[in-house]
Amino acid sequence: MSALPERAGEAAGAIAADEAAAFFAPLARETRLLVAVSGGPDSVALTGLLAAWALGEGRPALHAATVDHGLRAESADEAAAAGFLCERLGVPHRILRWEAPKPANGVQAAARAARYDLLAREACRLGGAAIVTAHTLDDQAETLLMRMAHGSGPAGLAGMRFRSRRGEAEILRPLLDVAKARLIATAQARGLPFVHDPSNANPRFERVRWRAAAAFLSEHGLDAARLGLLARRMTRQEEALDALAAAALERVRMVSPVEGMMRLGLGAIATEPDEILLRVVAKALAEMADAAESYGRLERLEACAAALRAALREGVAMRRTLSGFILSLDPGGLLTIRPEGRRRRGVHPATS
Repeated sequence: MSALPERAGEAAGAIAADEAAAFFAPLARETRLLVAVSGGPDSVALTGLLAAWALGEGRPALHAATVDHGLRAESADEAAAAGFLCERLGVPHRILRWEAPKPANGVQAAARAARYDLLAREACRLGGAAIVTAHTLDDQAETLLMRMAHGSGPAGLAGMRFRSRRGEAEILRPLLDVAKARLIATAQARGLPFVHDPSNANPRFERVRWRAAAAFLSEHGLDAARLGLLARRMTRQEEALDALAAAALERVRMVSPVEGMMRLGLGAIATEPDEILLRVVAKALAEMADAAESYGRLERLEACAAALRAALREGVAMRRTLSGFILSLDPGGLLTIRPEGRRRRGVHPATS
């Protein structure tokens, strides 16, 4: 554990109690909160701020959990230290251990999935607690850069949301608009000890490489604040487009004579913008798919929607498969979606 002098924290802009109260105001309606504390400066600062805020009248009960991934020899001691800190702050704490075999490749992604699964399980055990994480403006910026590189569409460029779900558990990110430096300063100013995970500086991991690139981008005006602003603007547009697509889906939905099949009168939205047609198809597939299914890469969905658009325009039949579903369009614009066999996946431009 390490902490710098309090004056350094003040100079960097530690978060004051009244400012924290404003950040946490949307959390007040929750019954219980489960703060994820890794022992790093961000989560330690969040835990300290939440512990003080939760003392107020009518505030939700606060619990904490640390996930020990078992990837470093020091992880068990660091998890125990996080527990000691929570005890000092008066916050009940549990250590959750990732005991599954560790993959040789993609270990960070696997660890992230395991972390959220363990936290969601603990949140359910507590009776439906909302999980609170210490994601910052810097994390948001890195996420956007990574998603841009991976070819994300508008939904991906909306970045991380203040509120999302993991199974039955809600995940809240109240500090998404706060720079990481301010959380480090807060931990220092409050005398809260923290650790630095060496994997956060290992260029083997993609996020670390983007973190290094962010310094160069910031020099040219593309800093975390601008990327955060982009995420907020994309969120606004995403919410508007999603609402329009949801309404369009209900307009074209038709009663299906067969259970497990969906029928859509796409002719009714033949003149809608391409984005609305694409989203209607995506929403229909999402309704029908199991939790583990998806339509895969955005490019596949775009290709399928473009083929549907062309067939609607020409008044011809079309048949494709997309991520385990058969999409059959008749010349009159009636689209039927039904599951296919488990042997094929992807998008296949078939004609009928």
